[in-house]
Amino acid sequence: MDVAKDIRFSGLRNSFNTNNLISKTKGDKVIWALVVLLTLVSLLAVYSATGSLAYKNYKGNTEIYLFKQIAFILVGIMVIYFAHLVNYTFYSRVAKIAFGISLVLLFYTLFFGVKMNEGSRWIRLPLINMTMQTSDFAKLALFMYLARLLSKKQDVIKDFKKGFIPVMTPVALTCLLIAPANLSTALLLGASCLLLLFIGRVSTKHILATIGIALIPIVFLISAAVMRHGKTTNDEVVAPVKKSSSTLFGRVDTWIGRMESFIYGSKETDNDAYQVNQAKIAIANGGIFGVGPGNSTTRDYLPQAYNDFIYAIIIEEYGLVGGAFIMFIYLVFLYRCIRIFKRCPFAFGAFLALGLSFTLAIQAVANMAVTVNLFPVTGVTLPLVSMGGTSFIFTCLAIGIILSVARNAELLEGKAAAEFAK
Repeated sequence: MDVAKDIRFSGLRNSFNTNNLISKTKGDKVIWALVVLLTLVSLLAVYSATGSLAYKNYKGNTEIYLFKQIAFILVGIMVIYFAHLVNYTFYSRVAKIAFGISLVLLFYTLFFGVKMNEGSRWIRLPLINMTMQTSDFAKLALFMYLARLLSKKQDVIKDFKKGFIPVMTPVALTCLLIAPANLSTALLLGASCLLLLFIGRVSTKHILATIGIALIPIVFLISAAVMRHGKTTNDEVVAPVKKSSSTLFGRVDTWIGRMESFIYGSKETDNDAYQVNQAKIAIANGGIFGVGPGNSTTRDYLPQAYNDFIYAIIIEEYGLVGGAFIMFIYLVFLYRCIRIFKRCPFAFGAFLALGLSFTLAIQAVANMAVTVNLFPVTGVTLPLVSMGGTSFIFTCLAIGIILSVARNAELLEGKAAAEFAK
């Protein structure tokens, strides 16, 4: 009898703890649901995309990457949960320090970082022996700092010296430090920041002038790609372009090559074009409704099928219907964040939620556009869906901060309603 009572008491206690945890989970419930949905999609897609690779690398153990992804998802959900419990004003207080640290890390990465795929984007974390892409932390720190600046300078935001220069300087510094190793990330980050500046009432003529300056290197790359293609097609023998080993300028040939591949199509020695062609094959195989979960064949030939090109595997297995559904999820996420922006009574929280949502939505659109060959190869991941890493954790932290803003907006609305009821 006593044992039965102990069992019932233990069950009630566990139930109470679970209910207590759920009761503390605040913020936008739709965003919480979207996070859970995307992580479930991630599990299915990563398991399918890595099955053959795991079998080859781990002697038949096809679940190793699945277990790793489950671990990253559990850690990521915990990060979201604890970040959303923090009052978002805390992020304003640490914004200056975080931004300063991010600049130091970006500078260190540029010259002393771990080199992968001819670029220096990573640093190796001590003890856990894991690489971290410092641009992920820099994006988060930049939006915290930018939201703080925009909220404090609304009275002078139209002035060039007092408003535009102070808010544009951190954006320019961050993008310039990221660009040598990862131009696509720098451009996408710059676009997200300019969109936030536009919402933040920065003068339109100042923003247009900045866009004009940013277009200069892009026009240069397009011109160089056209000139190189014209030269190589006139030569009888085309040798692969030898890339420079310089840290700062060694990526220029890669950027030109990607632009050339995007404009003119594939070459035998072009790895980026090979990836895009395999992605096209996956999309063609998928058709309208897909070949079914786990039945992808292109995953065995498509490099980065579990990471940069995971959207191609999703379309192959779930068809254009599945691909459209994923796109719809990100659009709903952006819409809910815009609602948070409108509901938040304080400028910092509103700008912070909107800026972080912009960068996640633009990253998702860029990844999907690369897969369907509407954009040159960038190397950016699909947020919350691509295989886990430090990028996955920083994405979760960004979502946790957005939910923190939503949670505090709800608390203020609740207090206002209670006061009105009195």
